[in-house]
Amino acid sequence: MTVNLLDYDLESLAAFCERLGEKRFRAVQLFRWIHQRGCAHFDDMSDLAKSLREKLKGVAYVKALDVVSQHISADGTIKWLFDVGGGNAVETVFIPEDDRGTLCVSSQAGCAMGCRFCSTGHQGFSRNLTTGEIVAQLWFAEHFLRRHLQRDERIISNVVMMGMGEPLQNYAALIPALRIMLDDHGYGLSRRRVTVSTSGVIPKMDMLGQDCPVALAVSLHAPNNALRDHLVPLNIKYPLEELLPACRRYLTHAPRDFLTFEYCMLDGVNDQAEHAHEIVQMVQKYSSAPWCKFNLIPFNPFPASGLLRSPQKRVLEFAQILNGAGITTTIRKTRGDDIDAACGQLAGDVKDRTKVGERMARQRTIAIKPVDRHVENVTKI
Repeated sequence: MTVNLLDYDLESLAAFCERLGEKRFRAVQLFRWIHQRGCAHFDDMSDLAKSLREKLKGVAYVKALDVVSQHISADGTIKWLFDVGGGNAVETVFIPEDDRGTLCVSSQAGCAMGCRFCSTGHQGFSRNLTTGEIVAQLWFAEHFLRRHLQRDERIISNVVMMGMGEPLQNYAALIPALRIMLDDHGYGLSRRRVTVSTSGVIPKMDMLGQDCPVALAVSLHAPNNALRDHLVPLNIKYPLEELLPACRRYLTHAPRDFLTFEYCMLDGVNDQAEHAHEIVQMVQKYSSAPWCKFNLIPFNPFPASGLLRSPQKRVLEFAQILNGAGITTTIRKTRGDDIDAACGQLAGDVKDRTKVGERMARQRTIAIKPVDRHVENVTKI
């Protein structure tokens, strides 16, 4: 049985090479060829012993996901739809900025969290992605972008696990994927520049802080349990009086001295001044010193939600209350309007189609919402 080497972090790859009778330094060479150079063919890995290359051909391969569609915006935003088999597809989005290039990566096909404002949640859950399928999104995007932009240096400086799915519900595949991203022999990303977004899976938040602490974004969306139970059903299991202390615990391990709370602004639901004042009280209850920031997210309506986007004036007033209380607050802006790019919505529509050609024909007729500018804080849509 052959294996996809994108599934292996460096330690796992070293163990694999040892089983082939090879020393650890061969695994380092192989790892660099795969991730730093984007090489998928063993014959091209010129400094590997010929005997090792021949061994690898019989037991391993390097393969990215099949691309169903690609859309490139005039502003440089790029959206890919990847086929993950079984009629399922996931989206990955690259958003360039002057000082960074950020890739928004999916961790599951679909999502089981069922948040009311999330179109992916309404589509339901299909399966977890493997480590290799998570890493393949970065592997493909990084090396495509180098060719596309005609640059030899690294393009992607930030990765956000904020595409389709709840990353912490796919913990076993997530941790090796993060380690590949962080490894200096791989992509060499800073822990401060890799962000995991979660709806608040507390036990896995604690584990992440111990196993592979990176930046954390928590989907909050409500200032009290009654409202959050309605918007984020996971809150019934892990209510705010447990979630907030877990966030504070995470900061003892995190590479940053703050975490981000994501807050989708819903007209007449969670966007009133009293909600903002509740947030201030809640945050200051756990520390009077700054320890978090808020990212206010304009809602992209979809038919099954029954929800509307908050008026911009109300969003600005909401942000003013939080900022006035010393809580750093940003409002997400949009990018890629001309390619109708929004994480998750297109991928859900092609679910259960079995032929890539059918997917490509279908996706040309779908209207989807814009990708957002502040990708370091992108939420699952």
